[in-house]
Amino acid sequence: MKIILTGDRPTGKLHLGHYVGSLRERVRLQDSGEFDEIYIMIADAQALTDHAGTPATVRENILEVALDYLGVGLDPKKINHIHSVAGTRTL
Repeated sequence: MKIILTGDRPTGKLHLGHYVGSLRERVRLQDSGEFDEIYIMIADAQALTDHAGTPATVRENILEVALDYLGVGLDPKKINHIHSVAGTRTL
């Protein structure tokens, strides 16, 4: 079984560098049929470590990243999960 786990920290808006560096490849991989499962996470807990004083900004960035994922062609029907990991803030 071949599985991919990847994601982004929502510390700001995604930009052309994200597209060239990883998003374009993620779309290609989702369309390739090469993987059994693809998980893409928006790692908000990690973003909060850098932006603990501005959680509202992190929430806005989470939405922006999710919209960017859809905008570049990541398909929720082909990707098992696009989710936030907010529940992992405490151990």
